[in-house]
Amino acid sequence: MFFAHYQTDIVQFIYVKFYREYMKNIKKVAVLGGGGRTGRYLVNQLLEKGFNVKVLLRNPQNFTIQNSKIEIIKGDAISESSIRSLLEDCQAVVSTVGQRPGEPMVASQATKNILKIMNEFDIERYVLLAGLNIDTPFDKKSEKTLLATEWMKANYPEIQKDRQLTYDLLTESNADWTLIRVPFIEFTDTTAEVIVNPEDCPGDKISSFDIAGFMVQEIIEPKFIRKAPFIANI
Repeated sequence: MFFAHYQTDIVQFIYVKFYREYMKNIKKVAVLGGGGRTGRYLVNQLLEKGFNVKVLLRNPQNFTIQNSKIEIIKGDAISESSIRSLLEDCQAVVSTVGQRPGEPMVASQATKNILKIMNEFDIERYVLLAGLNIDTPFDKKSEKTLLATEWMKANYPEIQKDRQLTYDLLTESNADWTLIRVPFIEFTDTTAEVIVNPEDCPGDKISSFDIAGFMVQEIIEPKFIRKAPFIANI
């Protein structure tokens, strides 16, 4: 993996500039959660930007997007063999996979599998989605964001713990990840200005269309390598 840890803004700037050149070599992107309400926008926008896409699906029969640039892998994110099949021949990984009610925790196990196979295949880039409730050492959360975080911890402690573990796994890895934190998601194709803040959530909602657009842009022209920015619509 390239330059795993950065301490100064100058080094980060040099690295991002270097990495943008690397990104030009990304032709095929592995997608987890591509059958979901945000994931479908993500797949479509990757296709619009000219990428080939491999999509991991538990139920391929329910997937309606048709395009010659799509390759479907039947499997599960918590299965290491499924992730290996998905990531083969890819140069980047993006994930919008969510927690399934009544099922085993998926976020941390999927990330463990992804990071392991990324290392095997020498894949550098991993962009994934999370809620605003994830904490990082760099946060300066407002009272509103703190209340939302505490509500999640109180009402969904297992999910919260699993998502927080996912962040810890990322920071301990050598991967070039970006964990995008979002508020309430409106599952629409509407678009508005997207505000980015590295320390606190700047708004109350964001459309799934704009989430997908931000994730794709982080593949094309990364700005937040090994960071966990908040994004929201205004």
